[in-house]
Amino acid sequence: MTAEDKNIRILVLGGTGHYGQHIVRALLAKEVAVRVLSRNKEKALKILGENYNLEIIEGDILNEEMVRKSLERVTAIIIAISAFNRKSIRQLRLIERDAVLNLFQLARGAKINRIVYISVYEKPVPETKMETGRIKLEVEDTLERSTFDYTILGAPPSIEIFFSLIRGGTLRVPGGGPSALPNISPIDLGEIAAQAALRSNLPQKRYRLTSPSAPSFPEAARRISDEIGRNIPFRKIPLFPFKIIAKLAGFLKPVMPYTAQLLPFILLLNDFESEVKLQTITDYQILQETFNFVPHTLEDHAKLWAERGN
Repeated sequence: MTAEDKNIRILVLGGTGHYGQHIVRALLAKEVAVRVLSRNKEKALKILGENYNLEIIEGDILNEEMVRKSLERVTAIIIAISAFNRKSIRQLRLIERDAVLNLFQLARGAKINRIVYISVYEKPVPETKMETGRIKLEVEDTLERSTFDYTILGAPPSIEIFFSLIRGGTLRVPGGGPSALPNISPIDLGEIAAQAALRSNLPQKRYRLTSPSAPSFPEAARRISDEIGRNIPFRKIPLFPFKIIAKLAGFLKPVMPYTAQLLPFILLLNDFESEVKLQTITDYQILQETFNFVPHTLEDHAKLWAERGN
């Protein structure tokens, strides 16, 4: 498939999310017809803007009738769904697993073969401690056993994590973080996912996405400081209290489901091995050989962060 083929219509599920909105913008920049299924059309338009190639269907992925409608005349599907937020966390399994597996069945019926799935960065053994990770790996296994023409994109933490943890001008990190953290610019992920959906010559494969470098949090603080000309100190927050609370996650889940899911993620940030720096180099070379994109660096995002008035 190429962007010049006017019969192309890509369905992006999760198209207003952190990664999804960049996927939609990358497709629209290629003048591809894009369809987004959103529970709130007005909100989706505010996030994505109006475009003659953009169609927004108001509906829920849990509504099979609306999903069927969204699949009409679609040539490929990009799945960037996440229920890892306060509003949807109680329906995590329904949205990220059950609805996606049902989507596969409906896609078969609609004779749609091309699927791009945004998953977790690594495919670890033993399984990840995070429920959302376990679910995504289960979906991956289903795809790998299927006859779909699929591409799985393993997404590490967004590069925005380095900025989201800056509070009061200081980068504060529970446990201090790992010696190297793989990350991806959401802009780059959008471009890679868009290219993957439009290509029919990719092998059925899992790609680990990454930026050119995997800095530690102290290194990120220094680089951000250098770029914006203002000191951003780094401060390590003791991890012990988070570990104690994490042991109570089973009790917290019924009353504080988002906190219960967030704690394993905080602990996971400190679990990346030191060898990841070398792995990042290899993964990035594979991405550059496979996809045509100019990476957005930590410095690029620091400029954007400063321009937003931070």
